[in-house]
Amino acid sequence: MTSKVLLTSQVVSVTWLNEHLQNDNIIVLDGTINKIFDSSLKQIPKTRFFDIKQKFSDTNNPFPSAFPSEAQFQKEARALGVNQDSAIVVYDDKGIYSSARVWWLFKAFGFNNIAVLNGGFPAWLKAEYPTESMTPYSEKKGDFIANLQSGYMKFFDDVKEASNNNTHTIIDARSSGRFNCIDAEPRKGLRMGIIPNSVNLPYTDLLEDGVLKPKKDLAKALYMVANKTDDIIFSCGSGITACILALGAEVSGYKNISIYDGSWTEWGTLVKE
Repeated sequence: MTSKVLLTSQVVSVTWLNEHLQNDNIIVLDGTINKIFDSSLKQIPKTRFFDIKQKFSDTNNPFPSAFPSEAQFQKEARALGVNQDSAIVVYDDKGIYSSARVWWLFKAFGFNNIAVLNGGFPAWLKAEYPTESMTPYSEKKGDFIANLQSGYMKFFDDVKEASNNNTHTIIDARSSGRFNCIDAEPRKGLRMGIIPNSVNLPYTDLLEDGVLKPKKDLAKALYMVANKTDDIIFSCGSGITACILALGAEVSGYKNISIYDGSWTEWGTLVKE
């Protein structure tokens, strides 16, 4: 198949990807977080490993998975062969988890021809589609140009302003146990708590077995915490699962959405009780 693909939705099915895998401009990225290269692992054919932690984060930042610079993102995306006319499908090995972060990063740098694989690698395996051994990408570099978009990412001062003055609806994707200070934070030494004036929508409420719920269910869950006209900041533990809420929100037609990059790890560290 030689025609080029223009993605028209934020998520695609494993059936769709299997049918379009040979299109000229399709690039498949594995955005599984905390993964390292291992040739004994299996992947979807033609996959390129998107290393969130080491290649696509600011590793000098004291907080995890921090937003990279425009120059860093462009360099690393080109190293994976990403072109201006590429059509990217990103997945992870949990279903939908860190793949949503990859989707959001590309959008934050001005690239919109990208979709998340609904159900991720587990759904691919369940469908019994072919796999191959994990392979490093060593082919031609791409011509991708990063163009940082304002408003996609929010940082500490932005969220402090939003919290103090109620300028945005701040929605926390952590579990209700963590949000309500019943369960301890998984990160060692991080205090329990919430960003003042935030509300809770656990990211798991948008998923069923790692698959994004139908649009009507997403819309219902989001409507309980925000109107479509609201300016919204999504937060979580470290800026990963907040992107799942952003994915659900975009599918549901929300427009004014952003991600708090440092999320509770940063806020809970910098703001004492």
